[in-house]
Amino acid sequence: MSDPINWLSIWEHGSEVILALLTGIFGLLASSWVLRIVRRICDRSKLDETLTRFFSKMSRWAVLGLTAMLVLDTFGIDVSSFAVVLGAMGLAIGMALQGTLGHFASGVMLLIFRPFKVGDSINVAGVSGVVFEIDLFSTAIDTFDNRRLIVPNSNVFGKTIENLSYHATRRAQIEVGTSYDADVDVSRTILEKVVAENTYRLAEKNGDVILGGLGDSAVSWTLRVWCQRSDMGACKQQLIRDTKAALEAANIDLPYPQLQIHKS
Repeated sequence: MSDPINWLSIWEHGSEVILALLTGIFGLLASSWVLRIVRRICDRSKLDETLTRFFSKMSRWAVLGLTAMLVLDTFGIDVSSFAVVLGAMGLAIGMALQGTLGHFASGVMLLIFRPFKVGDSINVAGVSGVVFEIDLFSTAIDTFDNRRLIVPNSNVFGKTIENLSYHATRRAQIEVGTSYDADVDVSRTILEKVVAENTYRLAEKNGDVILGGLGDSAVSWTLRVWCQRSDMGACKQQLIRDTKAALEAANIDLPYPQLQIHKS
């Protein structure tokens, strides 16, 4: 004769299965809901898209992980041992990826504080160029001679960052030396005219002509002109060309260092 059916045992196990299924379904729904909420918060905070995706996905996986632990607990499986194992794994992974985590933390800081953005011209970590992409672990920079450089974010955030595109206006500056035979006041008048007639000079800002000092072989001058950022290169080129032409037209020499050797 067969054993009687243990309806109580079937009911207990059936209820565990149903509860686990309901927990899993609720967890899936909650993870999607949390992902949308986190993304909406990040969008309202105008956070970078890369950082927004990272935070939203991490929040979803966190909810799914908690759901998995609740499902295991429903079947009477002790999840405390899993927590210990996961903690130990996290510590080991953290030690192994110490440098990578440093790049990641620096990437998060770059995306939050925004010292520069895509398209800006920067000087950082010995690299000059235009920012192509800011990732969580590295920053891609296109050099001015069109080379793509990938710089780890810890090298970027941990160094002095010069953002050449931050201000709309820039100051072009050149150094020039005139002969000691030339009259200082005449030289100043000529150089001030060069600065005033520069095509790219901003009308609201006067240029500067500064008498720098008496060098070994020349009287040094500094010429400064404010211009639009996009005109920086052309403005400096015109300054150099016009300065040379104006001084030569006035018969003022542009001396170069000379070494004289005297016999004893």
